[in-house]
Amino acid sequence: MTLMTENLMRSASLNIISPKGFKAAGIHCGVKHKKKDLAILVSEVPANVAGVFTTNVIKAAPLLLSKEVVHNTGKMQAIIVNSGNANACTGKQGAEDAYTMQKLTAEKLGISSNLVGVCSTGVIGELMPMDTIKAGIANIEAGSQLEDALDFSQAILTTDTATKHTAYTIKIDGKEVILGGVAKGSGMIKPNMATMLAYVTTDANISHETLQGLLIDTTEKTFNAITVDGDTSTNDTVLVLANGLAGNNELTPDHPEWNVFTEAFNAVCEDLSKMIAKDGEGATKLIEVNVTGGKTELEALQIAKTVVGSSLVKTAVFGCDANWGRVICAVGYSGMTVNPETITIQIGSTTVVEFGEPIPFSEEVLKEYLKQNEVKIAVDMGIGEGIGTAWGCDLTYDYVQINATYRS
Repeated sequence: MTLMTENLMRSASLNIISPKGFKAAGIHCGVKHKKKDLAILVSEVPANVAGVFTTNVIKAAPLLLSKEVVHNTGKMQAIIVNSGNANACTGKQGAEDAYTMQKLTAEKLGISSNLVGVCSTGVIGELMPMDTIKAGIANIEAGSQLEDALDFSQAILTTDTATKHTAYTIKIDGKEVILGGVAKGSGMIKPNMATMLAYVTTDANISHETLQGLLIDTTEKTFNAITVDGDTSTNDTVLVLANGLAGNNELTPDHPEWNVFTEAFNAVCEDLSKMIAKDGEGATKLIEVNVTGGKTELEALQIAKTVVGSSLVKTAVFGCDANWGRVICAVGYSGMTVNPETITIQIGSTTVVEFGEPIPFSEEVLKEYLKQNEVKIAVDMGIGEGIGTAWGCDLTYDYVQINATYRS
């Protein structure tokens, strides 16, 4: 993404609790054998909330509960998250367990239950070890130090190899506004969300309705534009909390600095999306596909998603094989408007197809390029003004190994 706003600054020293009034924690409570597995995020005041959720018809109990809070209450003050168990496909007991997690967290914080979101990630189809969870909720204490933010980011992980967090500062109405983001996601990642949990916090003053609309629009270009393996999970959730403590005037599309905020918001979501794609299970490379010249932006984005999601494209990148035939093939079955005679394809800076015709290129040059940990493929459809970008990763031997032994 090209940053257009001069006062938009990404800072490595900021995190999910850097916006005013937020605290977090992450601990090991026993759902997992050794690693941290219970996390909490708290705002000192009720925050306006927005959320997007999985498109899978099978939805986990905690997701349904959090969706209920977002759409019925419009506010959220705390989120309790566990990893190691998805609490999905667990029937009535699973629903009761999710509500118990919500109730215990609310009681601990002295707030209303309908201000608490619940998220779970991990193995599907196993009942939650509620004695362990209850003890964990009793023991967890949210704090405001960097270590607390890092503990939170670690406690939400499953097969991830790294934590994923980002933050930006901007000026709105002369006030410093901070946006922080954290996510987990490594497998079961497909366009239209992922086996991912993502949380964005901000101290900006913005209504639930405006924030929800912004999140939906931004998700299409970020969280819905990544893929690892073509699977869509039962627990995919993105939640955004805005508590208004920065003291700016309410942000709406009519605010003179609306674009400043939306650019920062998009930057947070894009950063997290790319981190998830790059950390795909067994992945060694991030693949970025940029499509221009599509009939519409929606069509260009769908073509980009199709190319980056192709198993043959992903394995070719893993093998450092400049097999552009796999790229143009994916374009062709994308279901979008395609004219074979107007397509131009570049791998890195090397043109391999021009107006549908193959162009001689150096196999050795491209082989060296494909050894990099980030690979860019550009497709110019040559039929319109639509543009779209999607991110994914290569498909490796390790992906099979990780998922063949996921429950062992």
